[in-house]
Amino acid sequence: MRKTITSILVAALLASSANAQDTPEKYRPQFHFSPKAHWMNDPNGMVFHNGTYHLFYQYYPEAKVWGPMHWGHATSKDMLYWKEQPIALYPDSLGYIFSGSAVVDVNNTSGFGKDGKVPLVAIFTHHNPVLEKQKTGRHEYQSIAYSLDEGKTWTKYSGNPVLPNPGISDFRDPKVRWYEPQKKWIMTLATKDRITFYSSPDLKKWSKESEFGADAGAHGGVWECPDLFPLTHEGRQVWVLIVNINPGGPNKGSAGQYFVGDFDGRTFTPYSKEIKWLDWGADNYAAVTFSNTGNRTLLMGWMSNWQYANQVPTDPWRSANTISRELGLKAAGKELYLTSIPAKELEAIEGEVVSKSEIAVKAPVQLSPKGGNASGLFRMDFKTATADDFELVLSNKSGNELLIGYDKASNQYYIDRSRSGKTDFEAGFGQKHTAPRLSKDSGIALTLVADVASVELFADGGLTVMTDIFFPDTPMSDLTIKSSKGIRLRDLRYTALKPSME
Repeated sequence: MRKTITSILVAALLASSANAQDTPEKYRPQFHFSPKAHWMNDPNGMVFHNGTYHLFYQYYPEAKVWGPMHWGHATSKDMLYWKEQPIALYPDSLGYIFSGSAVVDVNNTSGFGKDGKVPLVAIFTHHNPVLEKQKTGRHEYQSIAYSLDEGKTWTKYSGNPVLPNPGISDFRDPKVRWYEPQKKWIMTLATKDRITFYSSPDLKKWSKESEFGADAGAHGGVWECPDLFPLTHEGRQVWVLIVNINPGGPNKGSAGQYFVGDFDGRTFTPYSKEIKWLDWGADNYAAVTFSNTGNRTLLMGWMSNWQYANQVPTDPWRSANTISRELGLKAAGKELYLTSIPAKELEAIEGEVVSKSEIAVKAPVQLSPKGGNASGLFRMDFKTATADDFELVLSNKSGNELLIGYDKASNQYYIDRSRSGKTDFEAGFGQKHTAPRLSKDSGIALTLVADVASVELFADGGLTVMTDIFFPDTPMSDLTIKSSKGIRLRDLRYTALKPSME
């Protein structure tokens, strides 16, 4: 009897595996973090500490649609192999646990450290649904919690909230960093249609410093999930302020914008008020940086869009994060732009590499291995001799096609997912998205990263970035390139990537 039951179970597992491509689980990313089950949105509290990357995230453990928010938790040594940990923060009498950040309080300014243990401190928004119904505008306020065991367990501060609400209905998503010149913590907070900066000596007592943004940037929706950090450009320090917005993105729905300028510990002053987008695709929202990463600035975002996040056809989970991206600055014309490129850690999952050079393209040319890449996981890099039209076609045996290319007449990159597979779950999903080419170089440098149901495009050294998700009927196994006028590829590199998720 035992043998019979075992045989039946084995047969069932084999059948399940064989039919995996016919279930929503087929959309599970293989090297982007996604929770094993249930709902996830904004990445929160991303911090590097003692050799481990901590990713906290907005999580609802009861369903695969948005609900009362918790902080989920995952850890990694390389931002590729993630281990899901127990939930870090649960809702309480003060409200749901909305977005925020985490810091390593090296100097123990908070006083939470004990016996030589350096505290990790989480700063987050409490969202009170009871007060929200009363429509007082005071239902969101900032609170803190600390951990003395490497983020395994957390204690909420008895004095919460540390920053009460002055009467602003959208008062949330604190991103905190240490400002060394003035020995204080700076909180960058989203306050409806602008950013408000606060400072504190100890993470407990906060004072308002200044406001920014009422007359700058895009205002098609509420400002959310901000971030403020310095980068070095040509030997001088430049500050970048990221502000996510929902709705009002360049290709509809939610998106992230940014400003480049100076910060003196009190006031942010932008170099220009031109609207600049962190990612022109539809699916990189609430993107913020890891703290405590030394001379590297690493960013990760939520790979979805509020326009359809609750409807995407995945099960038993919803949502994933982008790959980690390293940030820099680059001038183009008279403007200074933020650049994003895949973090070098991605190299750890590289498999077979196919390299070619000086390829003339007009009629379709196969870029993927002969017979296709059955898993659909790859990285492709190339440079072109000139900036002329081309179109990459990612396709499968089911007839689905995702089109990625450059149109010289409009000087735009694009991703067209109108024929990419399942699109009928939301009326606006199956669209063509466009992004301007900012580079003035004569040729194009392109990196494309694909993982089952997503593509991330990095053009011209990361000056133009696009992220889109899609839901093909079967794995996208083939990649070809064509050019109506003809184009020459230099230094083409096609790299199969290995799964990193369990």
